[in-house]
Amino acid sequence: MTTEAEALRRSLAGQIADSGSPAGSGWRAAVENVPREVFLGDAVFRPDGAGWEPLRREEVGEREWLRLAHHDRTWVTQVEGTGAGDARAPVSGRPTSSSTLPSQVVRMLDAAGIAATDQVLEIGTGTGYSTAILSHRLGDAHVTSVECDESVAARAASALRRAGYAPTLVVADGLRGWSARAPYDALVATCAVRHVPFSWMTQVRDGGTITTTVGGWMLASGLVRLTPAEDGSASGRFTGDRVSYMLARPHERPPGPGLFRYEGTVRECRVEPAVLDDWTGRFVAQLAAPSAELMAAGEGVALRDVATGSQAWTERAGNGWRVHQHGPLRLWDQVEEAIAAWRGAGAPDQSAFGLTVAADHTQRVWIGDPDGMSWALPA
Repeated sequence: MTTEAEALRRSLAGQIADSGSPAGSGWRAAVENVPREVFLGDAVFRPDGAGWEPLRREEVGEREWLRLAHHDRTWVTQVEGTGAGDARAPVSGRPTSSSTLPSQVVRMLDAAGIAATDQVLEIGTGTGYSTAILSHRLGDAHVTSVECDESVAARAASALRRAGYAPTLVVADGLRGWSARAPYDALVATCAVRHVPFSWMTQVRDGGTITTTVGGWMLASGLVRLTPAEDGSASGRFTGDRVSYMLARPHERPPGPGLFRYEGTVRECRVEPAVLDDWTGRFVAQLAAPSAELMAAGEGVALRDVATGSQAWTERAGNGWRVHQHGPLRLWDQVEEAIAAWRGAGAPDQSAFGLTVAADHTQRVWIGDPDGMSWALPA
């Protein structure tokens, strides 16, 4: 007889199929068998205005907890280092760990092209749910997962044991990989990076795969699958999937003060600020100004360069927009130039983009082919 939990897992697998993720792949059986509620623990955070409110299992009851666990959505489990189970009141700050929506996990693992016999290195154990998905399909002996946060790692290890999985778990800096079990056939990262750590490439065999999200301080991202080559380089294309993960902690922007808008030099915008609402448009803007963070500025947007303090902010001007730019960098000029180049190429989605990591560690994102227009990723 099918239990309610089993029925909900099958329903979740159906939701993932309906979302466009690969339903016929070997990952569906894993979704139908891994009990996600175990990996949420006893509490999660839900948005509460500008902060995060803890939602407890004991408060909603087992049946509702099962239902919440099997929604295809992300549940935040830690904010600024505070776990949901430890919070006694709403907290503020940035999420630092979560259980990513299962459809995104499946899309990423499918994009990685993982075979049933592959040795896989996962960067970012998190709650352990994606680790369990890997272990269910590949077997524990084929999965190594690295987590930098000791408390997060301990909770994940406990959840994995309760669910019946025993992969190799490591508490370490995932940006360094884990050389003890290298070489791997595939590496997948459940955190985003501003540039691909070179240590990853040295730990994946030639012809293997590195699948990661390239993100940044404008909160844009793109999922890319790289293939390392014998000469120490790697290259590959972005999938076009709308996948986003939290930035790896060492790649997060440093804390800074609130924005004080300087008058600066003023001109009309040649590109409307709404381009930053477009998934690929914001990605292109981030490539053009990689050390700038994106903020709201009334109806418009504001960019502030973390390194130089340069800023650009937009405001309405009649039927159009104008931009104020202050500091040594003309951030909006950089964005407009990149957007114009992208539109000149037909404004393709991210599936037309690629990434090359050279043997000298330089990294460039390009459109069309490696010899086309390109932007350097920050080192």
